Amino acid sequence: MIRRLALAAVFASTLLVTAGYASAFLPGGAPAWGQWTFIVGLALMMTAMMVLGAALPGRPMGLLWLAFAFTFVVLVGGFGLALVLPPPTAESTLWFGLPAGAAVVLYGVALLPLAVLPLAYSFTFDDRSLGTDELARLRAAAEAVAPQP
Repeated sequence: MIRRLALAAVFASTLLVTAGYASAFLPGGAPAWGQWTFIVGLALMMTAMMVLGAALPGRPMGLLWLAFAFTFVVLVGGFGLALVLPPPTAESTLWFGLPAGAAVVLYGVALLPLAVLPLAYSFTFDDRSLGTDELARLRAAAEAVAPQP
């Protein structure tokens, strides 16, 4: 069930990005909503791919849902904030040595998920990794398809 939802999210995000590209061909140029379809589509695609990588049949996602939701919100919020901030000028205030939009993307979009996702995976590693029975079944399947000398 989780995989189907994640695949549906991948499909939906692909449609959103496609709509963003298609909006550039509208008369008068790309509308403002076209940029937002890119932002939401990108965030949804990245989050759905993480869910696909972590989803195991018959096992709940547990705390990873919180980490994935956090990542989605940070991506949409960070890219959205960078989009609505005014363009930098010579008089603009720098945020930690960068123009505001670049600082939001670098420090927010890049570093915040980097701080949260490894912790979420480490806390749920035992639940997400293969058990003894699954490893034995995997080894048996590998031996069955291995070329014989």
